[in-house]
Amino acid sequence: MSAVLEELHKTRPRSGFIRFSVVFFALLLLAPLLTFFVGFAELAKPQRQANVARFFGELVPYSLRDKPSGITDYAEWYFQMWEKSGAYAMGITFAMSLVAIMLAGLIAFFLSPFAARTLMNRDPYLTQGASAGPWQILTWLSRALLMFMRAIPEYIWAFIFLVLFGPSAWPAVLALALHNAGVLGRLQAETIENLNPTPLRSLRALGASRFRLFFAAIAPMSFSRFLLFFFARWEMCVRESTVLGLIGIVSLGYYIQDARARNFYDEMLFFILLGALLVVIGDVLSTVLRRYLRRD
Repeated sequence: MSAVLEELHKTRPRSGFIRFSVVFFALLLLAPLLTFFVGFAELAKPQRQANVARFFGELVPYSLRDKPSGITDYAEWYFQMWEKSGAYAMGITFAMSLVAIMLAGLIAFFLSPFAARTLMNRDPYLTQGASAGPWQILTWLSRALLMFMRAIPEYIWAFIFLVLFGPSAWPAVLALALHNAGVLGRLQAETIENLNPTPLRSLRALGASRFRLFFAAIAPMSFSRFLLFFFARWEMCVRESTVLGLIGIVSLGYYIQDARARNFYDEMLFFILLGALLVVIGDVLSTVLRRYLRRD
């Protein structure tokens, strides 16, 4: 058996192009490491090592430095930080992600039918080919709007809304809602286009309008898939709600940036851990709900 496998290995088809590609990309990855762009020697300087040691030393809570302390002392300090600002920061970040994904879901759910070429056809599911006339224009406009919303990153949207509404939670909420609405709308439109056309064609032949087709058949048939996309994007909202605080929007990121600016690295670590915990909670909830939907 081993002889047969060895013979097959020797006689396998070989591609010079694939070998060249592997070597080329390997050199492409190694090139920055072998040039001055990376500068690994900088990490070995005594000053850099001293900075690293000082940084890790300052991660210890200020009130517990230079004295013996145990787990209970650390737990008490973290509990005090939680009561002081941790609970509020974590709560508002979680609330921002929920409001943002709900707005994104509503926008996407009601905008996606207009971006679905099968539903916006001249005679939905009864004629083949692209739509024509005003329906085609409506489809183009809807798809262009969805592309525009998702093409602009959340950070850019947040900067715009920060100028309009000031440093509150709404710039982050609207930024996350618009960007994720563009993503969800595109995914839902493609889901509608890939539905089984047989029952929809039958309903259309019986005289069902586009409105009735969508709410009586298309929405129930595609809703479970839409929820899968919805919860997947909610995970992203939980992460980005924390990050957007770095630009001045009140969330966990705001407290992280504030602690870093004051060189309170112990508090910065506390809020970073809260952000990680929030992401884990969102990820677990999303995974459980998506698994439940797939099972049904």
